[in-house]
Amino acid sequence: MIITVTLNAAIDKSLSVPNFRLGRRHRTVEQTTLPGGKGVNVARTLKTLGQPVIATGFAGGSTGTRIVEALTDEAILNDFVRIREESRTNTAVLDPTNGEQTEINERGPAVTTGEVELFHDKLMYLARGAAIVIFAGSLPRGVNHDVYADLIKELLKLGLVVVIDTDGDPLRHAVRASPNVVSPNVLEAEELVGHEFNDDEDRMIAVREMVALGAIEAIMTVPDGCFASVQSEGESKLYRVRIQPREAVATVGAGDAFLAGYVAARYEGKQAGECLRFGVACGAESVQRLGAGLVDPQKVERLLAEVDVERVPLPAEVS
Repeated sequence: MIITVTLNAAIDKSLSVPNFRLGRRHRTVEQTTLPGGKGVNVARTLKTLGQPVIATGFAGGSTGTRIVEALTDEAILNDFVRIREESRTNTAVLDPTNGEQTEINERGPAVTTGEVELFHDKLMYLARGAAIVIFAGSLPRGVNHDVYADLIKELLKLGLVVVIDTDGDPLRHAVRASPNVVSPNVLEAEELVGHEFNDDEDRMIAVREMVALGAIEAIMTVPDGCFASVQSEGESKLYRVRIQPREAVATVGAGDAFLAGYVAARYEGKQAGECLRFGVACGAESVQRLGAGLVDPQKVERLLAEVDVERVPLPAEVS
């Protein structure tokens, strides 16, 4: 079983609005409304790929009820801790005439110490039947920035594989807890290592820097694929994985689809390079549709042949 953790779950609205301009009245030509938050998006893709997954986290108020009911309607197993305050609603506006995307994310509910303790107990119970736990997304108000780090340490003691995809202070704390995999995008990685990347060499060095900060493996997603430092056959290996960019319908959730694909392949015991290949194919397929976490498995399989997996020599050790 794979567990996805979404502490700041949401209802995500994706709107396609041609010629979108601020201050004007518009009508949508297409829209989707789905339960979301990064971990929920990952769970949706994992379910579509046929993997055993259960989604957990916090859900509050009528919005929280909608999240749980919609996940159940999608046949995604879920077990959320109900909280007093209302879960958030996020809105993404895509202009199909120019590809520009505007996202408005609510800050989310305030969560009490008691509610965090209830979640801790639930997660430890669910972990008894799990092999992989994925922590993904932002934290709601009132939750300490080191919550991911504390949970990672406990789960590692139980022998589980732990994956983290977040940003800012929660990511900094989490990396120090030695998760098995950390998977930021470029901006999140730059913030984590403390400098900007000018070229592919900088990006490749950055994944090694993230390992030096504490992660066992680091994967940085980019628009055309990823850079990765992973463990394979008892040694550290660097990979540059890419696919020819294609015109996107929407890019919201592409990183979540990538992570789900990578974890799905890893859960099946595939080699590191093939896991990365499958993740990139899932991310590339997901941008062809409006709504996060949506992929067509048959189209993913067809894209695999277009993904180039390159083994890169190890650079000098990060000091």
